[in-house]
Amino acid sequence: MALSSRNPPLWLLVALALTAFAANSLLARGALEGPRIDAASFTTIRILSGAATLWAILALRGGGFRRADVDWAAAGSLFGYAALFSFAYLSLDAGLGALALFGAVQTTMIGYGLWRGERTTPLGALGIGAAMLGLALLLAPGDAAPDAVGLTLMIGSGFCWGVYSLLGRGAANPVQATAANFIAAAPLALLLSAGAAAFSGAPVGDGIGLRLAALSGAAASGCGYVIWYAALPRLGATQAATLQLGAPALASVAGVLLLGEEVTWRLVIASIAILGGVALFFSQRQTMAADRKGERE
Repeated sequence: MALSSRNPPLWLLVALALTAFAANSLLARGALEGPRIDAASFTTIRILSGAATLWAILALRGGGFRRADVDWAAAGSLFGYAALFSFAYLSLDAGLGALALFGAVQTTMIGYGLWRGERTTPLGALGIGAAMLGLALLLAPGDAAPDAVGLTLMIGSGFCWGVYSLLGRGAANPVQATAANFIAAAPLALLLSAGAAAFSGAPVGDGIGLRLAALSGAAASGCGYVIWYAALPRLGATQAATLQLGAPALASVAGVLLLGEEVTWRLVIASIAILGGVALFFSQRQTMAADRKGERE
């Protein structure tokens, strides 16, 4: 298929979106390790640059920000995700953080569906159980255990992103809704920075840290979400959920190659359990949907 500005190949959109999602973890870890920037400032710059990028994209499309587009619960969830994400990466490796984030997001969304009465099969239940065991393995004490506070914060970040995703499922224009929620989250981020400065003194931020935070907001978040939303209409729900398995895998590999992070057996086994369990759950959902379609026909 020829590449065009109007209809880029689906594989390219998916590859770019997953790369952007994985890059968020790498950019955060690279900026916060040291640190080159404090977590509150990273959160604020990420949200402000993401808001500015999304607003500019809307303007180029002939749209704009409307206050009526803001979902304040979603904006609060977005801010909670971004803030907890930043503070978690003060102590977590990029790959481990991405795995915990992804596992928490999917567990939140799957749990919500089951609570609402969605059915599953024994195979799907096995997948859910495997993913939960993987998260439990990450939390288990031991010599190779990750920082408990950082891991708890990242799981909380994943819960917030899961809630944000659930709230935004019915948005008529996802890009416009995301832009509005980023803009609405900006004052909360500024308050976070002000509170952090009052509590712990002047913010930290060198040139590299500031640029990494801006890249996380503008490229990996703002542009990444636009690309993902462009791909979503051409994907089934199960395909989209399963493809997201690639983000933590990419972050883990890139963390080893670019940041020199260590690969542990705990991370490998937990990755297999979480990613394999979620893939198993969504594969049985696809089978159930096909069976229902066959019954109707």
